[in-house]
Amino acid sequence: VAPEQITVIYPGVEARFQPQQDPTALQRVRQRYGLGDMPFILGVGTLEPRKNWPALIRAWTLMRQESRLPHHLVIAGGQGWLAEGIFQAAQSSPLAHDIHFTGFVEDADLPALYAAAELFAFPSRYEGFGIPVIEAMACGTPVVCADNSSLPEAAGDAALLVNCDDIQALAAAMGRLIEESALRARLRAAGLAQAARFTWDAAAAALWQTYQQVDHGA
Repeated sequence: VAPEQITVIYPGVEARFQPQQDPTALQRVRQRYGLGDMPFILGVGTLEPRKNWPALIRAWTLMRQESRLPHHLVIAGGQGWLAEGIFQAAQSSPLAHDIHFTGFVEDADLPALYAAAELFAFPSRYEGFGIPVIEAMACGTPVVCADNSSLPEAAGDAALLVNCDDIQALAAAMGRLIEESALRARLRAAGLAQAARFTWDAAAAALWQTYQQVDHGA
C-alpha cells in the first residue's frame, strides 16, 4: 500500500487587495469610519476572544505611554461572541478616547483601510491561515502578528512575529515598526512579495496538479 500523502493548497487573496494610489479613496474611507487624519494602527477581525484584542489594546496603551507616538488604535470587525470583554478592555485604557471600533467594514472599503494604516497588528491566539495578514501585506502595510498556529507560515519573514501573550514584546514591536523607517520599508517590500505568492490562479494550478498526480497514481 502506498503511503498517504498530504498536499497543502493555500488560499488566494483577491486582486483588489493592492497598494492604493488614489488619495481620495483613502480619505473617503477615513471619513466613512470616523478616523479623521490621525495616524493609526489597525486590527481586522471579528470581536471574539480568539482574536485576542484585549492584548492588543493593552500593548498599544503601553506603547503610547512609553513613547510620544500619536497613533490611535482602530479595530475593524463585527461583534462575535463574548465581545463585552473587548469593550471593557478599551474602556479601562487611560487612552480610551483614541481607540476606535468601526464595526463591520464593507469588503469594498477594506483595501483602502489597510493602506491607510501605519501598520497592521494581529495578535490572534489561533488561525487556520490568517488571510487578514496577507491582505494587509498585499496593500503595502507592514505587519506585526502572533507567532502561533499557521501565522508564521502565512507571514513568512515579512512580518515581526511575537508571542500573543507578551504585552511588552507586542508593544515594542509596534513601536519599533513605527519608528524605524528602514525596517518599515523592508517589511513593506517583503510583504508585497509574500502576498504575491497567494493567488487563486496559483491555488487552482496546485489543485489541478494534485488531481493529476492522484489520477496517475491510481
